[in-house]
Amino acid sequence: MKRTITKLTISSLALIIGSTTFAQEYGPTITAQQAKVAAAAAIETMNENGWRMALSIVDPAGHLVYFEKVDGTQLASINVSLAKARASAGFRRPTRAFAQGIVNNPALVTLPGVVGSPGGVPIVVNGQIIGALGCSGDTGDNDEIACDAGAAAVE
Repeated sequence: MKRTITKLTISSLALIIGSTTFAQEYGPTITAQQAKVAAAAAIETMNENGWRMALSIVDPAGHLVYFEKVDGTQLASINVSLAKARASAGFRRPTRAFAQGIVNNPALVTLPGVVGSPGGVPIVVNGQIIGALGCSGDTGDNDEIACDAGAAAVE
């Protein structure tokens, strides 16, 4: 039984991590100015929709570059936003990929750094990942919408 679970976990992980859909290479580290641009766009989306969220931006290694919390955001979202950003940077894919992968293979949640909720997205410039953005505080779908707005604003 244990071998079967291990084989399923490895197979699912290979499909998720090895997918060419997420084949961007790491690039230079996101600058403070780029992080501020991403944050401003994400926060504008939050404000337009009345979403209270925490936002974390990390470099490709997962180190925090920028953080902001909208007033009234639940405190747990601080750590969740950082975890989403780190997972997205570390695995080079949106955290939605894990949310979908966990449905077929719940053992994925046992892997270090996996976050099974949408709301973490890589920031890609010139085909290279320069960082990642994580948002938390609303539904996973809304967290991801705010992240997408922020990531799209960076050039």
